[in-house]
Amino acid sequence: MKQQDIENLVLWYQKNKRDLPWRHTKDAYKIWISEIMLQQTRVEAVKRYYEVFLKSLPTVYDLAQVSDDELLKLWEGLGYYSRARNLKKCACELVRSYQGVLPDDEKELLSLPGIGEYTAGAILSIAYLKPVPAIDGNVMRVLSRVYEDERDMLNSQVRKEYSEILRKFIKKYPPDDFTQSFIELGAVVCVPNGTPLCEECPLKRCCKAHRHHKELLYPVKSAKKPRKIISKTVFVFEYCGRYSILKKEEGLLSGTYEFPNVDEKMCQDDVKKYLAQQGCSFSKIVSLGEFKHIFSHLEWHMNAYVISLQKPFKDYLYVGLEEIKMNYSIPSAFQKILEKI
Repeated sequence: MKQQDIENLVLWYQKNKRDLPWRHTKDAYKIWISEIMLQQTRVEAVKRYYEVFLKSLPTVYDLAQVSDDELLKLWEGLGYYSRARNLKKCACELVRSYQGVLPDDEKELLSLPGIGEYTAGAILSIAYLKPVPAIDGNVMRVLSRVYEDERDMLNSQVRKEYSEILRKFIKKYPPDDFTQSFIELGAVVCVPNGTPLCEECPLKRCCKAHRHHKELLYPVKSAKKPRKIISKTVFVFEYCGRYSILKKEEGLLSGTYEFPNVDEKMCQDDVKKYLAQQGCSFSKIVSLGEFKHIFSHLEWHMNAYVISLQKPFKDYLYVGLEEIKMNYSIPSAFQKILEKI
């Protein structure tokens, strides 16, 4: 890859870039929010959340002061809720130590909660126009094909070498366009799923994988462990038109609200026996059917039931459906159950 190739890429980006809301600002706070939202999330999904989030929390100070419940409600459906919790931790540190401003120094950015090398590079190059590259999965895929790299893309040494290559090039171009040109190319041309659109690619002349018709063999990644499957039974207790929820205090999805559940698959007769053993007084059980939710590392296979209570059971919150939708962050794993109710 030579300087002329990079020039072709940057010119291609300037002419063909998508019109995305976070590309209309140099505000480091707004760019930071967009980059965190975009991690492992589709651009089209992020667009909706980005506008609403910034309307509710327009500054670092607003983010630092927001309640956890309100924050996670704004994040509801985006998944990977630790991202939102780290946003708030980082905002609190920015208010405490940086007068509410994201620092323009790489080392200082990397010391903040939830900010890794990619996010730091994106903030520095896009918001502050500093010659620091940002390497995400899109960039790794592009470079692995350009160099026909047989090494595992998850290897930190590979990422380090690519970073050094890009640091040499980025000094000669507008850092914001340089960073976003690689990301854009990987998102819309050198795509992750399906056949890349090589004839549209500004790097096709220097791409070794394209030259050898081996684009789909790259990037090379070590095999992932199969997802762990967890069977669950979900209890939706109903009392006087209100439904049971509880706050998850730790572990996966902590800070969000869920319906009571156990890690065991039960048929309706099993549910009756279980509730009787728990001392639950109920008049009716209705099956909502089976549901599945896929996380990055595991799958939940769920049976869900609505149980009509004769008196409240345990210290759950009993809340109306509209209030749940308005005020409580229900993760995607339980959203289909909520809709079915």
